[in-house]
This record gives sequence, structure tokens and C-alpha cells, in this order.
Amino acid sequence: MQDYRININYAKALFQLADETHEQERVGEDMRLVHQVCVENRELNVVFDNPEVKSRKKADILTALFGEHVCKTTMAFLVFVVRKKRTVNLKGISAMYLDLYRESRNIVLSHLTTAQPVDEGTKLLVEKTIAEYTHKQVELVAKTDPEVLGGLAMEFDNNLYDATVATRLAKLRRRFEENVYESKL
Repeated sequence: MQDYRININYAKALFQLADETHEQERVGEDMRLVHQVCVENRELNVVFDNPEVKSRKKADILTALFGEHVCKTTMAFLVFVVRKKRTVNLKGISAMYLDLYRESRNIVLSHLTTAQPVDEGTKLLVEKTIAEYTHKQVELVAKTDPEVLGGLAMEFDNNLYDATVATRLAKLRRRFEENVYESKL
């Protein structure tokens, strides 16, 4: 709970700053990059969580990683996060900022999971279907998972539509385990 409050408060502060400087979209792109790097790089999170690593070194790491790729507002915010010793929260802060950004732009984040990669036509059809259902713009994240065996699973706005072969097989397996056989004797 403590981390949630820290993450949301820092994200709101950055969101307000970006709104005042009319850089919400640019900072949104920057936070997407920061979040992606934090999610994909476990070693970076270990360094950020390590109190032995000096703040100056953490700031240097962030400057080397993002200095040329983010705007001045985002870079100043990252340095501020380092000074306040909240680098361990950077992944959460960036995720919260993206949530605030999507909410302000009436965008719904949706996840599409399939066994095989889907073509652009299918992605557009899924986006259109979700947009009609939610009356929002759709940001679709498609991923493949061979364990679904076939079919698809869509997740958006706390809704889950699961039409995967793996789920159907699991339901069928549970039905057979019930053993509803009745003797006619």
C-alpha cells in the first residue's frame, strides 16, 4: 500500500507538470520507454534497490540510459526521483503515469493473447470490437503464448474474454472429473 501511494503521488505530480508545460504526450512516450526498460532489465532494478549505490551513480545511469531519448521535463523528473531516493519505485511511477495518461485521453489498454502471432487485420478487428464495447480508443498489446493451444484471450477494463482451447479443455476435464454417471438399474 505504501508503494502504491508513492507511485501515484509522483505520477500525479509529473502528470500535472506535463499538463502545465503542454508535454503530456511527449512525457507519456518517455514514461512508456522508462517503464519498458524497468520491466525488461532486472539488473537495473537491483541497482536501483541497492542502498550501497550512491545517488550520483544512479543519476549517471539514468542519464546514460535516457538522456538522449527523453525530453528535458522527463529527465529533470528522473533526477528528482533519484534525489528523493525513490528510484526503486520508477517502474511503478511510470506505470501509474501511463494509467493517468490513458484515462485523460479516454484510452483503454487491452491485451490480446494467442498461440500464434496474429496479422494486422485481426488486430484491427479486435481493436474495433473493444472500441465499440467500451466507447474508448484502444491501445492493444498483442502477445503469443503457446500454452493457450489455440483461440484467443482478450483483457480490457477489468473484463476478460477467454476463448482459448486450453481453458475449454480444462473445463471439459473438470466436467469429466465430476463423474455424473447415474445407474439406470
